[in-house]
Amino acid sequence: MEQYHGQPCWFELSTSDVDAAKAFYEPLMGWTVGASEMPDFDYRLARHGGDAVAGFMSLAALPPGTPPNWLTYIAVKNADETARLAVEKGGKVTKGPDDIPGTGRFAVLTDPQGAYFGILQPAPMEREPSPDQFAWNQQKAGRGNWLELMSTDPKAGFDFYAALFGWTKGTAMPMGEAGDYQIFERNGTQIGGMMALGDSPVPNWLPYFGADGKVSDMVARIDGSGGHVHAGPMEVPGPAWIAVGHDPQGAWFAVVGGER
Repeated sequence: MEQYHGQPCWFELSTSDVDAAKAFYEPLMGWTVGASEMPDFDYRLARHGGDAVAGFMSLAALPPGTPPNWLTYIAVKNADETARLAVEKGGKVTKGPDDIPGTGRFAVLTDPQGAYFGILQPAPMEREPSPDQFAWNQQKAGRGNWLELMSTDPKAGFDFYAALFGWTKGTAMPMGEAGDYQIFERNGTQIGGMMALGDSPVPNWLPYFGADGKVSDMVARIDGSGGHVHAGPMEVPGPAWIAVGHDPQGAWFAVVGGER
């Protein structure tokens, strides 16, 4: 799995109400959310077309005061070495590295500006899965499609992540007083953008999921199911349409699709 170093690989929702989150995301994303095989831990797996694409867990497992959130994991070839390098470059390790039996070795970190992210060193597999089965697939609905970092120092943020994951700069799109929107790439493919903090209260990573249908329909579903859309549908280069909002418990996410 070394060839996937630097690729987004998993999305994890920590929420104040796992059952309510299941009721919200299943019809919205076309997911089926069910129990995992983790003993003594209520960790739910969201599946799309039979493939695991995200995890759901309770905020009770996290430090008091942690808000509902989506955490993005990046695949690495060596979790311990990546965690060491992150600290060397000014980041912090908040959990791990630890083993998940049958899955791999993971850690949760922050970058120097304070944005949280996860890393995962996948366990060796007898049979490597098809890329179509991954949680990250920019061609499929219901999978991770784009990442967006909002940071107090996006230029320093890019240097940090480039050192860890080998990401490279793509196009920089001027956004007026907000500065540039710096697109970043993995192996020549655009996978996300970095920008100034804007309206975000803290540095963070925002995951975009592929829309299951028209983005305008997704907006109606979000607002009609207790969530709230703060922006969108908006057209972006691609061309594509996006919407950004939060679920009923307050976890922020975005959707992206080819139809308004």
